[in-house]
Amino acid sequence: MPKDLRIGLLGAAAIAPSALIKPARQTPRVTVTAVAARDRTRAEAFARKHGVPVVHADYDALLADPQVDAVYVPLPNGLHAEWTLKALQAGKHVLCEKPFTANRAEAERVADAADAAFARSGLVVMEAFHYRHHALAERMREVVTGGELGELHRVEADVCFPLPRFSDIRYNYALAGGATMDAGCYAVHVARLLGNGEPAVTSARMLTLRKDTRIDRAMSAELAFPGGVTGRIRASMWSRRVLSIRARAVGTDGEMNVTNFLMPQLYHQLTIRTSRGAEGHVVRRERVPRNPSSYACQLEAFASAVLDGGPVITSARDAVANMSVLDSIYRACGLPLRGEMKDEAAA
Repeated sequence: MPKDLRIGLLGAAAIAPSALIKPARQTPRVTVTAVAARDRTRAEAFARKHGVPVVHADYDALLADPQVDAVYVPLPNGLHAEWTLKALQAGKHVLCEKPFTANRAEAERVADAADAAFARSGLVVMEAFHYRHHALAERMREVVTGGELGELHRVEADVCFPLPRFSDIRYNYALAGGATMDAGCYAVHVARLLGNGEPAVTSARMLTLRKDTRIDRAMSAELAFPGGVTGRIRASMWSRRVLSIRARAVGTDGEMNVTNFLMPQLYHQLTIRTSRGAEGHVVRRERVPRNPSSYACQLEAFASAVLDGGPVITSARDAVANMSVLDSIYRACGLPLRGEMKDEAAA
């Protein structure tokens, strides 16, 4: 294993500069060495702009490059499983964007392959839930599990933002699009973090696109966790709830509200309101250090897992659990799972 981690980029995606290029400049042991895209001209322009030294003709050529140790996969959702599997077959570590796959069945196949690749060659597969690697996420978990709120009763998470451009690939069924996939995967992940268990979906309501009623533009789902804890997630790419990125946990002795758990390096606030008997309520507001950014923390965690054998907290197996909830939400509101109707979508 080399002392540094050399990462290749599968696709010149818009998220790549924030999620990989800039954090790599802040992470001494990581270099971005190669890029490939469906359009070589686009890959060359990306490489010039961001200082990536090697441009490959296609994804397969990048995977065959012996100077690439790992790949970052920011491709459309429906392509994540295919290229993660190909990367593992090529002997590369993988940092794969969320959601991990199109559905749970795909996630199971990839996780099985990841387990085998780790046992055989020590290959690491990590899902890119960047928020989870920031200090704010850990502080949220500490507040809930540390007993400060008393016995936990309910958790809630919203990830709602406006995306009114309905031609965007995130609204494309063939590419595993939908608000639950793009925004809801975060809300579900946070609910699972705070709920400290795997929930069942008890109900779900959605708003769909007129041009394709398989695609949800907004989703709300009620959850039931072990031990009687209830939950709710809301996800939207276009609805009356234009912008809401927040998390909430309610216990017998108080509640925690968190604003902008998703991009805490930009701004965030954690508020704890607890009961103190005759003293009434006590309100405390906290902020953890904004930097390193969530993306820098994620990249450092990935490098540590590969180079040092560090833990992988957003593992392929964790991704299976998250995809299971997403599938259950779609089933609860009568929408097809992503990836179930590929032939119809292609036609």
